[in-house]
Formats: sequence, structure tokens, C-alpha cells
Amino acid sequence: MEILTPQDLKEKFQDPWIVPYQKVLTLVDDDLVEIVEYHPCIGGSEWMVYQYGRSSELVLKSERDGNRHTYLTRVGKVDLNLKPSFRAAGIEEVAVEGDEVRVVHAGLAGAGVGAGMCRGMAEGVKRVELYDVGGGSKLGRAAVITPRMEKVVLGIDDTDTKEEGATWTMAHNVAMKLAKKGYQYLDHVTVQLYPHNPHKTQNCVAIALVFAVRPGEREHLVKETCQLLKSYTLSDKTAIAVLSGVKIPQKLRDYSEATKKSMITVEQAEMVAKETGVELVEVTGKQGKIGALAALGVYNDLKEAARVYE
Repeated sequence: MEILTPQDLKEKFQDPWIVPYQKVLTLVDDDLVEIVEYHPCIGGSEWMVYQYGRSSELVLKSERDGNRHTYLTRVGKVDLNLKPSFRAAGIEEVAVEGDEVRVVHAGLAGAGVGAGMCRGMAEGVKRVELYDVGGGSKLGRAAVITPRMEKVVLGIDDTDTKEEGATWTMAHNVAMKLAKKGYQYLDHVTVQLYPHNPHKTQNCVAIALVFAVRPGEREHLVKETCQLLKSYTLSDKTAIAVLSGVKIPQKLRDYSEATKKSMITVEQAEMVAKETGVELVEVTGKQGKIGALAALGVYNDLKEAARVYE
């Protein structure tokens, strides 16, 4: 076994058959770990997502959005019964050790090259324990060690008026400002709400901003978000909702679906937030709580988030 940093790997392996991943992040929520990877090849990465979903019992869900892989995994260790083409690569161990996450990848041939060398060169990786190099017809196997991070999703609504403004763009600009401060900006999701709402500005949407933060950074993220929104918002109804972790309570999902199909009151939103452990913050007013909370329940279901109900 060799222990190598990303820089060590780049210096040791300069072969034309090795392509570095762009970034790897690991978000911990109790016994669940969401692995977020940015792959160098956009459409080609679908093969890896498909294989991981088939090969490992630790992988509960695997998805691709552009060049981003998301694997929802449970902590544990399993034996991989790898088989060329059918089960060519997977995760055999996920462990949370203090402020680090250790994920052991294994793969056959090219998938084995990706297991250690390609992933190990990515931004966000601290080091790699390289067991088998892989390539050709060989098995590749490595542990990728990354900092422990947490997921924070911010729902935002009511930042514009009938005269000017746009919530989706303002939210993105706020997220970009936060990214420059060091927070990992993962996603921006536009969530369609009830189209017949008489209080809407026009299209009636709310926004979910997804971040990865280090332990202890959540409160700073929320505070800085509120400060930026106070500076930028054009509305006296702006509010945010804050969901921590990778899990979405079913009651929150149900609330979001109801908000897409019918009128909801602020009091109903406050009750659901209390029951699901979501923090609601009035930035300039309380009306925005309804849509901000609704954005959280479907942020990880892009088709449902965009769907409009007549």
C-alpha cells in the first residue's frame, strides 16, 4: 500500500490513460454519506453511475447530473463480487473517522484506474491509500480520504416585486458571493409553486440553494445569506428556510407537493417547519416562508421541482 496526496499522484502518474476527477466531496448525515464527484467526462460518466448502483450494497442511490455524480451511501463494509461488464466497479467500504471520510473504491480495468488515481488527483481529496493500481485487465483498488462535510439547503422566496427583480437570478448571485467566501455551492433548483396564487409576482417559483459546509459553518452560512439578501432584495416579504443533512422528511415532501397544487398559509408553513426541524428566518418579512419551505421538499427531484399543476 502507498499513501499519496493528490500532488504525489500527479507527479507519479503522468500516463495518457489517467484523467483527474475535478472535485470530490463527502457529506455526512448520521449513518449516511452522500458522495459528490465531478467527473472529467460528461456523458461517459453515466457508465460509472450505472455500475456503482449495480455492484455495491452500500450504494442506496446513484445519479448523474451533467458531469456530477451523486452517490447516497450507508456507512459499512461489503465484499464486492466484481464481474467484467456486469459489475465492473463499486464501493466496498464507507467509514467516518473523526473529521475524515474514508471511501474504498474498487474496479476492473479502466474502472480500477478511476478508483484511485483519477479520483485521488481531485480537488477536495486529502490523500489516497493506493492498494492496486489497476489498468489493462487488472483490479484497481484504493481508499479515498476526504474532509467530513455537511449538507445545507437554503430555500429562498419573495425577493422581487411586480415592477422589477427575479428571485432565481438573485439567489444565484447570492450563492456565487458565498462561494467566493469558501462555501461549496453545489446546486440551484427552481421550484414551481401553485400557479394560481393571487399573491404571486408572475411565474410563482421559489429557489433552493444547495451547499456543502465544514462542521460548524452552518450558522455562518445562514447569517451571511441573510445579510446578502437584505442588501439585494426588493421585497418586504423575503424569507429563507434551512434544511440540514441529506434526508428529506416525508412530511416536508408532502408539504412541498401541496404547495405546488394549492394555497398554503404562513401558519401552515410554520407548523410543518417545526415538525420537520427546519429553521425559518424572516429576512424582511414572513410571507416568503411558504415558498422557501416548499423549495426544500423537492430540491432533489428536478422533474417534480419543475412540474406545474393545473
